[in-house]
Amino acid sequence: MSTLRQRFLTARYNIFPDHVFGEILAKRWADNAIPFLTLLFVGVGLLFILPGFYTGYNLTEYGRQYAELGLIVLGMTIVMMGGGLDLSVGSIFAIANLVALYCVHVLSLDPILTLLITMGVGAACGAFNGFFIGIIGMRAFLTTLVTLIIYRSIVDLLLLEYALDISSVFPDSELWEYIGDGDTYGIPFVLVATAIVFIVGHLLISRMKPGWHLTAVGGSRRSAYNAGIKVKQTIFFSYVTCGILCSAAGFMYAARMASTGAETGKGLELTILTAAVLGGVSLGGGRGSVPKAIFGSLIVLLLLNGLLQFGIQGGAIQLIFGIILLLTILIDVRWVKNRFRLLNKVYVSPTYFKLPAPASIEAKSDSAYAVNDKLKDVSVIGLGKVEGPEDVILDDDDNLYAGSRHGDIVRFYGKNHEKMEVFAHVGGHPLGLAWDKDYNLVACIPDMGVISISQDRKVSKITDETNRSLTSVIDDRRLSLADDLDIAPDGRIFFSEATIRYRLKDWPMDCVESRGNGRIICYDPKTNKTKTIIRNLKFANGVCVTKDCQSILFAETFGMKVSRYWFEGPKKGTTEVIMDNIPGYPDNINRASDGNYWLALVGMRGPALDLALTLPDFRKRMSRRINTSNWLFPNINTGCVIKITENGEVLESLWDLKARNHPMVTSMKEHKGHLYLGGIQNNRIGKYKIPDANKNWSGFQDYWGGK
Repeated sequence: MSTLRQRFLTARYNIFPDHVFGEILAKRWADNAIPFLTLLFVGVGLLFILPGFYTGYNLTEYGRQYAELGLIVLGMTIVMMGGGLDLSVGSIFAIANLVALYCVHVLSLDPILTLLITMGVGAACGAFNGFFIGIIGMRAFLTTLVTLIIYRSIVDLLLLEYALDISSVFPDSELWEYIGDGDTYGIPFVLVATAIVFIVGHLLISRMKPGWHLTAVGGSRRSAYNAGIKVKQTIFFSYVTCGILCSAAGFMYAARMASTGAETGKGLELTILTAAVLGGVSLGGGRGSVPKAIFGSLIVLLLLNGLLQFGIQGGAIQLIFGIILLLTILIDVRWVKNRFRLLNKVYVSPTYFKLPAPASIEAKSDSAYAVNDKLKDVSVIGLGKVEGPEDVILDDDDNLYAGSRHGDIVRFYGKNHEKMEVFAHVGGHPLGLAWDKDYNLVACIPDMGVISISQDRKVSKITDETNRSLTSVIDDRRLSLADDLDIAPDGRIFFSEATIRYRLKDWPMDCVESRGNGRIICYDPKTNKTKTIIRNLKFANGVCVTKDCQSILFAETFGMKVSRYWFEGPKKGTTEVIMDNIPGYPDNINRASDGNYWLALVGMRGPALDLALTLPDFRKRMSRRINTSNWLFPNINTGCVIKITENGEVLESLWDLKARNHPMVTSMKEHKGHLYLGGIQNNRIGKYKIPDANKNWSGFQDYWGGK
């Protein structure tokens, strides 16, 4: 019965993974999901309600309308991303339309020159707004409300003077006609032009400095200013850009309609604002993108044409759009307020996981894990000088290297290890360390990947991404928590990534979830490619190339087991579990001088957490109802070091019961008769003298045969 329940729970949490919803909410593109679904709903609804809505002729006309509407919505999006608002877009559009018609109809200018003049007028209008809002610091709403009136008054005055001249002339220009009515295979020319603008805009906003600065200014102007961003100039140019895009839309409208009037552009600001907000652009600034502008303008275009085909016109359409805008703003405010609250409730998604019974650690038992006090007299190196030395390593000159949470790799000189210096500043918290054959120090850095530090202290990147998993909801190419590594004789670097879902500071949450978010990855210097070779590991850790140089040993810290993977030989590509009843959480693995291997246990298992791992609903309720500091986490206060064979047989264990000199053990390296101990939460490095050990053995000589 128990077995049937286990199978049911395992299948339930694997086939219906709750974490998918959390992953989607955590992604930046999740904001685009709502407008996309809205667009899909509106588009399909109009298909059934109005059977003739999507005829070829209609689609061509919609394309021309969309080219104009989309450009103005993009301009509004850019302004809103910077924390602003432009209510004068309709009036700028009307001025541009009038200028374009006057240049072509009355002055008989070339359409290309006309476009430049029109965009210049739009840029001037935008600069007028940008000066008062960005440079002077006036309120965007009031300023653009005033300029709306000013620009509209200019349009009315110009119409009185030039409307008759414009309407009485029909220009003889093929290019002008092609811009207004031309298409290729049913695709309007103006739509192609707008698509190009969208592509360029997307690159500028999402991939280049102007877009990053705009988002930063919209998110927090004070923080952006403190970061060295020119806030006033950024806001100014956002309005200039909006004016240029509105004028380009007015130019297209002039070529299509070849007429103007007092109603041109009136009420357009409400339509444009509705489109931007429907697309997911935040009224508060700091959130927006070209895809949002595309989705929002498409939704509004379909709604507008749908309402017209229903016979609804004039003020009724404005009323409907006003109601839609009000509801959208309400939803947007609630979404921004509650998104992360909802994400916190659903992101941690525990699954069913039952562990084998642990081996005994009783002091009087005949277990190889039996507790002792062999590490009680371990000596201390660098007390208070180093913080978070997760891994340590020594060179053949007896210099000791360790990572620090301050973003440094420090070096303790000589045999007494009293003098210390910063060997290299790498920016992140160094975890796993290893020497390559050229005596470069290779390190795993969370959120940065794998790096190399030469003897002249030059830091270079080896890899920071791998191949993407086709079944992953998130883009898992980028390395998240690379934590340990080892190097094969041919230079291939095998390293572990503990979890793709959590950062270093949140690593215990991966145990609460126990879903298997870790992986083993290989970087091949011959091809300069990185590839994931093993997936779905429960906090992958402790990679060590075996003495035969055909396989690696690796640990799953929260899976409480050690496995062996063959990358060469007759078993190439296969994996075998060699230890699965470990009473603690295995961490780093390294070679010993007698041909065996040292394995660190960062903490010991407890019956409460073991039971909780079989109760995913309990852990889910815990993650939703209890403060994180009170969650049931792994015990990492007591650890030890064990020696194992490559087949997983435990030969001996080393304990420090009171943990006075070395509170935590995450790694150990043997060097010339001593065992050097690291701990990610320690402020020191431990040194233990190994009885009867080879006093001439060093890790570099064992791997590479000396200098």
